[in-house]
Amino acid sequence: MADRGQDLSFAERLTAIRRHLHRHPELSGEEWETTESIRGWLEEQGIRIAEEYSLRTGLVAEIGEGEGPVVALRADIDALPIQEETKLEYASQVSGKMHACGHDAHTAILIGAAELLKQRESRLPGRVRLLFQPSEEKATGAKQVVQTGALQDVQAIFGLHNKPDLQVGSVGIREGALMAAADGFVVKVQGKGSHAAVPEAGIDPIVVASHIVTALQSIVSRNVGAQESAVISVTKIHSGTAWNVIPEEAVLDGTVRTFEEKVRARIRERFNQVVAGVAAAYGTTATVRWIQGPPAVVNDPSLAALAEQTAAAVGLNGVRPLPSPAGEDFSFYQREVPGLFLFLGTSGSHEWHHPAFDLDERALPLGAELLASLAENALRQARKEHFGNEI
Repeated sequence: MADRGQDLSFAERLTAIRRHLHRHPELSGEEWETTESIRGWLEEQGIRIAEEYSLRTGLVAEIGEGEGPVVALRADIDALPIQEETKLEYASQVSGKMHACGHDAHTAILIGAAELLKQRESRLPGRVRLLFQPSEEKATGAKQVVQTGALQDVQAIFGLHNKPDLQVGSVGIREGALMAAADGFVVKVQGKGSHAAVPEAGIDPIVVASHIVTALQSIVSRNVGAQESAVISVTKIHSGTAWNVIPEEAVLDGTVRTFEEKVRARIRERFNQVVAGVAAAYGTTATVRWIQGPPAVVNDPSLAALAEQTAAAVGLNGVRPLPSPAGEDFSFYQREVPGLFLFLGTSGSHEWHHPAFDLDERALPLGAELLASLAENALRQARKEHFGNEI
């Protein structure tokens, strides 16, 4: 565990926490030491670990007592299977693993928000539930948290993600769709093997797969409206074992990104039609395995308005970001309760998942203050809506 000496300032403590986590990254589902470190930092602040919401990795904690509304704050804690290339003093000490998406920063920010909320606990008109979520990179962690029941009595949930192309001191706030639904696919094209010198004796699955790749591009250009948005990317092709053999099979992998459920459903339908039709035109068949990922992150308008007011009050510059085609399993929480996901400016030089990814740590205390203030303001708003002028 990182040293949180009493002589360290708030910003220095958060930086020390983030750097400790950065040195010791753990992949999705393996966040054992990360979880224990978080537990230790929270217990040092006298924050109750909510053991009733049991997770294999990750944990839930709570601040506040008594009756009243409940607001949740979430941070993801897992790292990526990437070899770090930053050469920083606090670079990953684990070969092939790296916090290349900034989840170490998100965790430090939520621990900072927890410290601030603990200091304000006596004035909180309700409770704040802290969700330190595992396995975001595999899009399974949010579902695990939901299954514990940790959202059953929650009125609103907030989360944030660092944004390298936004400057420190700014926060991206947008109602409606902010991040995309992220689905995957695997297409298997059935061929008929033969000698490469006599292709007429077989069915070349590589030729069929190539035409499928080309035909799939027409879905976005001809089946998605000009005011809608989608991406179809084929990212892997596997086929063949020798230079003079026409193989028996070709396999395509890739992803589809959409912001609206109607577009998501339309693309899936057309995808299957295109694959089947192209394969049939070449006298063969192809199967599609659709890997349904998290839905789009769609922000609650009233919570977005609250965030704009809160950001201004804590001295942050609110900006309206463009929607990102990246996926986020925070969207599973938003299917349970009203939610808001934010982009925190971190002045980074590389995008998420780059081996040289890093961020400006001056953003850590800003993010902590933003989340703490949002939780407090959301509690007050929820209590006022419930009790009116009695508070």
